[in-house]
Amino acid sequence: MNIKTRIKKIFTLRLFAGILIGGLLGFAYYYFIGCNSGGCAITSNPYRITAYGMLFGALLLSK
Repeated sequence: MNIKTRIKKIFTLRLFAGILIGGLLGFAYYYFIGCNSGGCAITSNPYRITAYGMLFGALLLSK
């Protein structure tokens, strides 16, 4: 396995891990803290906060 393939594999694994961890933390934030009144734009919807968590996790672990 050459170095380029190895770097690409590591980058892909880190990106996938960031998406997975970010999604889990985003949903956990919704579940435990969230917004009960529904007036919060991001945290009142579990799909939206999970997507933001996935994006944030991907951005953090992609470098």
